[in-house]
Amino acid sequence: MEPESFYNLLQLPQEVEEELPQGQKRKYLPPTSRKDPKFEELQKVLMDWINAELLPEHIVVRSLEEDMFDGLILHHLFQKLAGIKLDVEEIALTSVSQKRKLEVVLEATNRSLQVDKQQLKWSVDTIFHKDLLATLHLLVALAERFQPSLPLPMDVQVEVIAMESTKSGLKSEKSVEQLTKCSTDKDQPPKDVFDELFKLAPEKVNAVKGAIVTFVNQKLDRLGLSVQNLDTQFADGVILLLLIGQLEGFFLHLKEFYLTPSSPAEMLHNVTLALELLKDEGLLTYPISPEDIVNKDTKSTLRVLYSLFCKHKLKENMDRKPGGSPN
Repeated sequence: MEPESFYNLLQLPQEVEEELPQGQKRKYLPPTSRKDPKFEELQKVLMDWINAELLPEHIVVRSLEEDMFDGLILHHLFQKLAGIKLDVEEIALTSVSQKRKLEVVLEATNRSLQVDKQQLKWSVDTIFHKDLLATLHLLVALAERFQPSLPLPMDVQVEVIAMESTKSGLKSEKSVEQLTKCSTDKDQPPKDVFDELFKLAPEKVNAVKGAIVTFVNQKLDRLGLSVQNLDTQFADGVILLLLIGQLEGFFLHLKEFYLTPSSPAEMLHNVTLALELLKDEGLLTYPISPEDIVNKDTKSTLRVLYSLFCKHKLKENMDRKPGGSPN
């Protein structure tokens, strides 16, 4: 055995040789990689995000390596993020049923992520066997798709050891696994006024929200509607569509949207329609995910409403100038 291969083996769990059937190849994380500060930070950010998303369902993740394998948490997380109800059993008790559930969840997830099968860095087998690398690749992909504003640490890469069981024994090979994007200007999302507001002047956020709520209620008054909570009342898309209709002069037939949405999928339909209308009018200058609005992301909701506020408040101010003083 080569000296380097012998050194690699010393860094792996003792059960590797027993659990790796002949002819198979598997990646392992040596202790030095597991203790990498950026690697630990990535796990914490992802775990905090998942726990925040699933807080209303009283689901708590304590270990990404141990808690994700059976599909239960991935099932709830994907349904919450995508607003899609999966036809799968809620509780899977046996190993066979757990793996079957995980397969259904991953199939729907992969379809939503639109990742080519050859580019997938996870599989049913790797997730089910608690492969931390595969689990992290999957969760990073979900975060980038559904929560692009999540502050994932940039350029997280770890050294991994690939082990292959052959007739002559175990063979090892070192490589570096890239888990998050490299930190370059090209990879950074564009910043807007709300990024700066939330970062540099968070104490002014409520004042901005108050001004926008006042503006919104002035426009909705003729419909007999009012908004008290900007953070929650736009999540189903109904008030947002009615507001756009009032301001932009759209007539939306009741068949085009759900007036009383009863599921995340119906809410997502409404919000997606609203954002498409705003894009058609050239009002959205910042990429906004409809899932963020449904998930009550304050910054995304403010961005949408601010686009309407800027256009129509400015128009009101211009219209009032010849007449003298404002109301």
